Amino acid sequence: MNSILLVEDDSVIIKSLTEFLSGEGFSVAHADGQSKAIAMMEESSFDILLIDISLKEGNGFAVCACAKEKGLPVIFLTASGDEYSVVTGLDMGADDYISKPFRPRELVSRIRSVLRRCGKMRSVITLGDVTVDTDKGVVERCGTDVFLSALEYRLLLVLLNNRGVIMSRSKLLEDIWDVTGDFVNDNTLTVYIKRLREKIENDPQNPDIIKTVRGIGYKIEL
Repeated sequence: MNSILLVEDDSVIIKSLTEFLSGEGFSVAHADGQSKAIAMMEESSFDILLIDISLKEGNGFAVCACAKEKGLPVIFLTASGDEYSVVTGLDMGADDYISKPFRPRELVSRIRSVLRRCGKMRSVITLGDVTVDTDKGVVERCGTDVFLSALEYRLLLVLLNNRGVIMSRSKLLEDIWDVTGDFVNDNTLTVYIKRLREKIENDPQNPDIIKTVRGIGYKIEL
């Protein structure tokens, strides 16, 4: 699973992009300013950075310079028509840019293109006998295709993107609510967890992949 550091100070963009990119199979962390972004690069590993040039604290150019020193690819998020920022960013070694407002799926395409060019594309996740190719949207168990509904796949991706973390039922509902046009409530979530286990677990009654944390929610440990 590829990891993204989103450097952006608009809370609405942070929330919507994090949810969308997580649903596309990426692990997303965010920083709202220059200092925090640089500190996070020192503490954690990322595959690519999405950087807004205008930040409330510092600026995106300084973050880009730090990222390039570490050999990390960068895509700038720029204000529409800001030619100077685009040219400056590219001169600093940015790998691509996309102007706001942008279409989320176009951004995902740009991200994957840059990751492939940089040899950092990691799209296959292994969970015991199960493999999930988030680039192709394909799930296999013991080499055989597993056919998941759009909501089942979304649910699996949300759990994968929070691997090792207990996801409360309310948080899962928040993350998958109406994503596919389906009505999802607490009872529906129970049904989809059951269906997902039946498709990917060797023993759905004693699951190895999607664990129940009683009274709280679920988590993937593998």
